[in-house]
Amino acid sequence: MAEHEEPKGESIMEKIVEKIRSDSSSSDSDDERTSSPSSLKQRVFRLFGREQPVHKVFGGGKPADMLLWRNKKISAGILGGVTAIWVLFELLDYHLLTLVCHALILALAILFLWSNASHFIHKSPPHIPEVHIPEKPVLEFAEALTIEINCAFVVLREIASGRDLKKFLAVIAGLWVFSILGNCCNFLTLFYIVFVLLHTIPVLYEKYEDKVDSFAEKATAAIKKQYAVFNAKVLSKIPRGPLKDKKLA
Repeated sequence: MAEHEEPKGESIMEKIVEKIRSDSSSSDSDDERTSSPSSLKQRVFRLFGREQPVHKVFGGGKPADMLLWRNKKISAGILGGVTAIWVLFELLDYHLLTLVCHALILALAILFLWSNASHFIHKSPPHIPEVHIPEKPVLEFAEALTIEINCAFVVLREIASGRDLKKFLAVIAGLWVFSILGNCCNFLTLFYIVFVLLHTIPVLYEKYEDKVDSFAEKATAAIKKQYAVFNAKVLSKIPRGPLKDKKLA
């Protein structure tokens, strides 16, 4: 009787072990299924390594709505106003001091006529408002500006130390490009070009996001290959400064 019970007990234990193995294998397959979409999602290349939509990258508020043309009337009005200012000063050679003086003459003439005609048309004279600047927002703006300036100085000190040669060369190349642009056009034209680019490139990128990211991924891979060759042949042979050695010591 004991001989018959022993195999029965062993068969029960085998069934339990098989059940545990099947449950663990099914749970592993479920984990793979659930993790596969996230892993695929992580593999998607995004320009500049962003993880948020374009609207949130620009702050997600009214400035983002303006740059991405969510409200076409406001965006077109701002772009048209800046274009009119650029045409006025750059193409028509109108000067800022002349514009301010002409605007003040026009405003004084209108106020003069309105004040003297108010007795005949039975209307109250124009009310010139008083300007009050609150102290708290000014102090907050000054504090935020101070923090940003100090952060810029820290970044500048880190770049100038030469510890990150890649970043140092990128900044030098960027400044050299800006110096060439400064010789080709003045500051107002450069500002207008940047303003137009800010109002056109983000909305076009948002529209053709997948195509641009795919092309950027291929271009980034090609640039990394060329940089690896350049680093092996040129940059690795340049002697580094003593700052890094001192810090390690």
